[in-house]
Amino acid sequence: MDIQIIPALEDNYMYLVIDKDTKDAAIVDPVDPEAVLKSVAQNNVNLRYVMTTHHHWDHAGGNEKLVKSFNGPKLTVFGGDDRIGALTNKVKQDDTFKIGNLSVKCLFTPCHTTGHICYYIESTEGDKVVFTGDTLFQGGCGRFFEGTAEQMYSALIEKLGSLPDETKVFCGHEYTLQNLAYSRHVEPDNQATLNRIEWAKLRRAEKSPTVPSTIAEEKSWNPFMRVHENSVQKHAKEVDPISTMRSLRKEKDTFKA
Repeated sequence: MDIQIIPALEDNYMYLVIDKDTKDAAIVDPVDPEAVLKSVAQNNVNLRYVMTTHHHWDHAGGNEKLVKSFNGPKLTVFGGDDRIGALTNKVKQDDTFKIGNLSVKCLFTPCHTTGHICYYIESTEGDKVVFTGDTLFQGGCGRFFEGTAEQMYSALIEKLGSLPDETKVFCGHEYTLQNLAYSRHVEPDNQATLNRIEWAKLRRAEKSPTVPSTIAEEKSWNPFMRVHENSVQKHAKEVDPISTMRSLRKEKDTFKA
């Protein structure tokens, strides 16, 4: 499996997912079709699929243009929401499909939007990745625009949190430094957070992405995946994980680093 990170807009990421055996490929959230087609040509791959995480324009806004301008077989467009442009295959929790020899499993993670899907992919060699859109960010999570703390708990702790620790996390935006500033606010003595901030500063200084992280790393520094920890609950002044999730998100919504 090869993953090409394609920056878009101000801070979005699109991802070209390539099965190296068959050269079949999928694009995640192709908001900039021209950049997608350029990457497809440069990598000499067979684009087959569009994997849309959610309907917001900065993720799904390029679907229709890409489908119309693509000079090849009709693209299959996956997503979990009827609001997604050019949708051909509506998916739900545990639906599966293949990109060449790569196995894709859909994780239904409503909250940021009611139809948000994360895509978990395994290669035949055992590589594991997940594309989390605006549900899980490095060091953070998406705003609860259309959902509840209970839903985000289910998404982050029960679904994404149960993936293998080594799973690489590719999120929808370059929000790492902003998110980790809040992580440090919640747990000022968390060494994993402090180390990652210094690393991320160096990456951004050279204009390099901070993605991916791993599920294990997110559990070490992301307060929204640490809502069972006493230190995080103490900061939130709550005694249960879901109330802690709700309190953290409310504070983060207005947090200034």
